[in-house]
Amino acid sequence: QVQPVESGGGLVQAGGSLRLSCAASGRTFSSYAMGWFRQTPVKEREFVAAVNWSGGSTYIAGSVRGRFTISRDNAKNTVYLQMNSLQPEDTAVYYCAARRIYSRGNDYYTGPYEYGYWGQGTQVTVSS
Repeated sequence: QVQPVESGGGLVQAGGSLRLSCAASGRTFSSYAMGWFRQTPVKEREFVAAVNWSGGSTYIAGSVRGRFTISRDNAKNTVYLQMNSLQPEDTAVYYCAARRIYSRGNDYYTGPYEYGYWGQGTQVTVSS
């Protein structure tokens, strides 16, 4: 099992950048595909970005493509979400999620129901 723990959220002005980190406990981090989601009080949990077990395959949601990137460092048991050119509509609680995988291919996952392990979330607020 892994327990994701997010960090790096905060308040930033529009146009600014933040890097979120998600540290996952356990010795088998490379056995998990990882994803980032976000949620506001008025919207369902929304997919943001996903990465396969190695970091070699990634997918970014259309709403943030070109501004956000996802990466991972298996030696540090950490996945990152680099967020640039932030806009007020990016304001949300950002969650990190992990999915156990049993074959080391290029698969990533975009549905929240596909993940079994979730962090507590980190708040990102973008002021205009």
